[in-house]
Parts: sequence; structure tokens; C-alpha cells
Amino acid sequence: MLNKYARAFFTRVLTPFAALLLRLGVSPDTVTLIGTGGVVAGALVFYPLGEFFWGTVVITLFVFSDLVDGNMARQLGRSSRWGAFLDSTLDRVADAAVFGGIALWYAGGGDDVLMCAVAIFCLASGQVVSYTKARGESIGLPVAVNGLVERAERLVITLVLTGFSGLAKFGVPHIEILLPVSLWIVALGSLVTLGQRVVTVRREAAEAAEAEGTGTA
Repeated sequence: MLNKYARAFFTRVLTPFAALLLRLGVSPDTVTLIGTGGVVAGALVFYPLGEFFWGTVVITLFVFSDLVDGNMARQLGRSSRWGAFLDSTLDRVADAAVFGGIALWYAGGGDDVLMCAVAIFCLASGQVVSYTKARGESIGLPVAVNGLVERAERLVITLVLTGFSGLAKFGVPHIEILLPVSLWIVALGSLVTLGQRVVTVRREAAEAAEAEGTGTA
């Protein structure tokens, strides 16, 4: 849902900015690299220190590059396999930095082994969820399923609740509970989404095999 509606809205909003960057001679790949670098820096510099509000502000500013670079490529009429590969690969790097930064906080100043493990699970499950779709498509299956918690949902839930939890440093009482809440939601949602994709790939593989007349093991 977020991918369908939020992307359409922000694409319209960011189109003039993307056009300006093109006029300045900036390439889509440059925007992709800068955006990922900003997200990684925001996550790995601020989050391990417990600075969740300012870390989220920095990450949010750069995370929109994911929409800007694609918009620029479309305006140029030059969407390429390389651009799609680079964008998808660096998305995984950015996601890992966000959850890795939170895990580092819990392993250090946050002093909570359980929540550190949950953050690591969020990191790993997010990578696996993305891999199941990519792998299914690579063997010729459509993987036609809208999972419960896909990348857009994972980012929005994590960044919004983590950012608000950072308001505890400004004196807002009890709001720090939002950080573990966000991690549990993403962990459980990712687990459900993984199950949805595995079941979908299994069904589509069986249907493809039946259509080919080979049967399934």
C-alpha cells in the first residue's frame, strides 16, 4: 500500500527537484550513492549513541534519494539494468545500517541483549524477504504477492517510531518504549511476509510445473 500510494505522491512532489539536479549535471547513480552514504552515516553515527531523533532526521533527508534517482532516470529516458541493480543493492546496505545501528545501541549503552537480538533479526529477515522475491523472479516466477510488511513499511514503521522514541531526550516521558515496539512489529511482520512469499513461490512453482507437464517433487 505504501509503495503504491506514497511513492506516487512523493514522485510528483520530487519531480521538480529531480529535474533541477539533471540541469546541474548530476547523474542518477550519484544521487543513489550519496543517498545511501547519508543513510548509513546517520544510522551508524547517531543510533549507536542513542541519538534516535537526530539520527532519524538525517536518515529521512537522505532516504528520499531512493525516489529521486529513479525519477531522474525516467526523465532522461535511460532506465537501465545497471541502475536498477545498483539501487536495489544499496537499498539492502541502507536497511542493514539502520537496524545495525539500533543493534549497536542495545549492545552498548542500551544494554538489552534481547532487543539487540530482535534488531539483528529485523536486519536478517528484511534481507531474506527481499531475496525471496528476487530469487523467485530469477527462476521465472512472478511472485505475485503483496506482503504484509515490505521494505517501505519496514522503513516507515522503524523510522517514525524510532524518531519519536528519541524525544525522550527532550523530556517526553515514557516515549522510549516506541523503539522496542517498532522492532517487534517489524520482526513479526517480516516473518509473516516471508511466509507469504515462500507459500506464493511454492504455489507458483507447482503451477508452472503442472503447466509444463513435469509435476512437482
